[in-house]
Formats: sequence, structure tokens, C-alpha cells
Amino acid sequence: MSHAILIIDDTTSVRQQILETLQDTDLFSGYFQAGNGLEGLKIMLNEKIDIVLCDVEMPGMDGFKFLTMVNAREDLQDIPVLLLTSHEAMETKVKGLEQGASDYVTKPFSPEELLARVKVHLKIKALQDDLRANNQLLQKLAQTDPLTELHNRRHMMETLEAEFDRSNRVASPFALLMIDLDHFKQVNDNYGHQLGDKVLQSIAWEIKGSLRQYDSAARFGGEEFALLLPETTLKGANLVAERLRTSINSLEFAGPLIGLKITVSIGVAAIPNDKISSVSDLIRLADDALYTAKRNGRNRVENSIPT
Repeated sequence: MSHAILIIDDTTSVRQQILETLQDTDLFSGYFQAGNGLEGLKIMLNEKIDIVLCDVEMPGMDGFKFLTMVNAREDLQDIPVLLLTSHEAMETKVKGLEQGASDYVTKPFSPEELLARVKVHLKIKALQDDLRANNQLLQKLAQTDPLTELHNRRHMMETLEAEFDRSNRVASPFALLMIDLDHFKQVNDNYGHQLGDKVLQSIAWEIKGSLRQYDSAARFGGEEFALLLPETTLKGANLVAERLRTSINSLEFAGPLIGLKITVSIGVAAIPNDKISSVSDLIRLADDALYTAKRNGRNRVENSIPT
């Protein structure tokens, strides 16, 4: 895998020496140069840099100020910075490490030492990047229903609590839709659970298509789904629910499922509502509205009326 390196030094000959040392390897496909810390920072903000070699003493913005600016930005903090210094004084090296440098190389440097240190920190960065990616994947898996790729119930409950608190704090409307597939047991009985899973995936895809950027949807359990609509009144939520009901009713399936028609019943609840003082109240009223939709014939939207 090729990388990009940024070399910051106010001496052209030093930059050239570093380039000649590194260009004999296949470590890098991109080479960037800067004469001081400010120029280097601008490059880092506009290019994907994997490692930085930075002189300590430079006009304008020196190496220490450069480190301070880099560490102030979360998107740059994981890029290793190796300081180049002509100072043998331990306090200078310690200061650089304390301010966020990953390592230092004393000038005049040995090409072999420079190359070895660069390789070490590229390897460390690769390991850190892999760890970060794996952690992100684990977090996604912990929050996601594996069949539908919507949020799972646990994550939805956390989101509900946070959005409920935010909505109350800023006095903004907030709606919850509880969606249940009608007679879904018959689908599993007639077509089998594997094809039943295909149906659930199709419904989830339709729900995803109805989301705004700040909405959230989850598989709440079995064939039941939940849809969170921040900044949405009861009237607005009813419109969303009706559009979703219609689109699901219009779904066409292929193969063994050809001719299958799926309908859903949807219960809607929203705040402000004098009957709702907690997330449990919100879920209960949305569930009550859902069961009302079931009792009234299914394939319909019902809602809780604010008092």
C-alpha cells in the first residue's frame, strides 16, 4: 500500500536529501514539501498525508507551534509527526514528544536511521488504522440488526432517550411511528422463513427510503419496526406514515413471492402531549395506536390524539 509523506523544512537541501533517501524505496506514492509549519498545515488540510517529517527551527511557524496546531484538530491527531532537530539537548526532544511528536531524528541524520524510523511509524499507524476500523465495525454491529441493517432495538432505545430529552429541552416536536406487518405469520407459513426474511428486508429498504438525514429507523422485534421523526408534529408524522403505508402496499415481489401483497398497520404518537412524560409513555401510546389500527381492519394509520 502506497502512502503520502509531508516534509517540512526551511532548508531546500535538507528536503532534497530526505527525498533522495525515501524515493529509493516503494513506501510512498506522494511527496509533499513545505518551507515552514504554516505551509505544512495547509497541505495537511487539503491532502491525505500519512506521515510528517518536520524541522523544529523554522521561520514563521516552527515545529512546536506546528505540533500545537495539528493536535488541536481531531482529524489530524492520528498522523505521526517526526521532528527533525539539530539540538542534542534532551529538553528539546522531550518538549517535542510532550507536545505530540511521535519521534525525533537528529540532524545531520543517517539515511538508514531515518528510513528505519519512518517505516516503524508507518507500521504503527497502519495498526492503529486497522484497530480503529475494527472498532467502528464492532460498534456498527452492536447497533445494527443483521437481517435488515436497520438499527437494533437496544440502539433505538438509546436514540429515543436522547431525542426525547433534546426535544423537551428545546421544546421541539418529536414523533414515533410503530409499524407492524399484517398477517406476517401467513407469509412464513406459506413461503418459508427464508423468503419471509426477504420480505422483511424489502420492507426495511422501503423504510430507509422514507428517512430524512436526521430520522432514525429500527427493527423493533420480529416483524415490527420503529421510525423516529425529530422536529415532526403529529400531523406531519401522519403524512409520513400514510406515504409509507401506501408505498409498502404497492411493493411488487418477484420469483416465488410474485403476486404477494404486504400491508402494514402503523401507530403514531408525538410530543407535545400531556399524556407523555417519558419514553415509555411515548412507546405505549404509539403501540396503543398500532393496536387500534389492527382492530380497525389493518392496512391503516392510527394516532394518539394530544390532550
